[in-house]
Amino acid sequence: MLAWFLAAPAGTAQSVSLVKAFPRLTFNVPVFLTHAGDGTNRIFVVQQDGNILVFPNDSAVAVDDTFLHITPKLSAVKGEEGLLGLAFHPDYRTNGYFYVNYTAPNPLRTVVARYRVLTGDPERGDPSSEFRIIEINQPFPNHNGGMISFGPDGYLYIGMGDGGSANDPDTNGQHRTTLLGKMLRIDVNDTTASEHYRIPPDNPFAGNSSGWKEEIWALGLRNPWRWSFDPPTGVLWAGDVGQDTREEIDIVTRGGNYGWNITEGKICRPPAASCDTTGLIFPVKDYPHSLGISITGGYVYRGSRLPFLAGAYIYGDYGSGRIWMLRYADGLIAADSMLVQAPFTISSFGTDQFNELYIVSYGGLASVYRFAGSGPASIDGPPALPAVLALEQNYPNPFNPSTSIGYRLPGSGHVSLRIYDILGREVATLVDAVQPGGRYTAAFRGAGVASGVYLCRITTPFGTLVRSMTLVR
Repeated sequence: MLAWFLAAPAGTAQSVSLVKAFPRLTFNVPVFLTHAGDGTNRIFVVQQDGNILVFPNDSAVAVDDTFLHITPKLSAVKGEEGLLGLAFHPDYRTNGYFYVNYTAPNPLRTVVARYRVLTGDPERGDPSSEFRIIEINQPFPNHNGGMISFGPDGYLYIGMGDGGSANDPDTNGQHRTTLLGKMLRIDVNDTTASEHYRIPPDNPFAGNSSGWKEEIWALGLRNPWRWSFDPPTGVLWAGDVGQDTREEIDIVTRGGNYGWNITEGKICRPPAASCDTTGLIFPVKDYPHSLGISITGGYVYRGSRLPFLAGAYIYGDYGSGRIWMLRYADGLIAADSMLVQAPFTISSFGTDQFNELYIVSYGGLASVYRFAGSGPASIDGPPALPAVLALEQNYPNPFNPSTSIGYRLPGSGHVSLRIYDILGREVATLVDAVQPGGRYTAAFRGAGVASGVYLCRITTPFGTLVRSMTLVR
């Protein structure tokens, strides 16, 4: 397995390397990775070319499915255009809603649209179900942002670049009458044919009489390409891509003004000019272009594979491939050091349902990587093993024609996972192999199988469990 290694700073007694997380899969211009939050432990990879791939979170997986294909809708699939973001509704398990961010042509614009998963087939989104939530015209083809995410408050956040070109020629970052150069926050839970979203009443400019856009949550951003919420704290961390001199990390708060195009990082823009910084919020951290040319915002690490990174913000740089960890508390940087030098361009970070972190490579080495490590506490070990054998209820149930089945192994052993009809006749063998302890997901595709009740049976050295499931045509 290919791996790249760089020791952590002296005195940490820790080190990390990068290994391919899914070495048997291939990707084309991947720009994001996430999970559905539905307990199925599947991975979704967004490709700029208009495809979203889905597959089990298993390093041995060799086949993926196309969850959604919307290439014909895109303005382009290169540069900073294309399919750029994906977010699953907090109630996805019951309503099947997911949201995408892409650029569309004539006129060039950002589209945030809702789609629905196909009924009975969790591996497919319904391409005919598009419901456009918001469309924002783009004056130039760059600085389109692209990240969307639901916050802990249940509202949808949308990161918007300043509209592109250089130096923010229309000063969109500072103008409250445009949605460009902003972090937006909208309510997509109450929609009608005429109102595709609503304004949360506690948005900073909700109900204003000055003509300011009520969708705005924060302003003064240049191109917040990747950002994330830290689940335990609710803090929104953003990497805002700089122009000529500085890259920055911001903690984005309600009504905050992060300075662009008055400032770039912590300096005035242009560097030789003086500027009025009254009311501006300076970044938590900025760095010069000698270290990198385009920040890729990351995540606060909340996984279990690397305990020494717990609570640290992990971020990287698209151009230089450097990946750093940052600890920040009480308004001060407590630690900031480089973890590893990746030999590829970093388009994004992402997490699975267990908060383990992944790194998405965009260029000639397009793939998905994860951290491996060595040092105290077996930090390269898997997450804590389940205490007992478990066979989860399939989802969805009833289903048509496909469903996902999760199971957990407390240790290594031979696993048999088979489907039987109600008369005890074997219908399908999903797993027949030795597997290490951990959490797994298998898919059953009932094409050609009649409606009815079926039994899923798992047999292991730790016992045998059976669950019933219903296929409805």
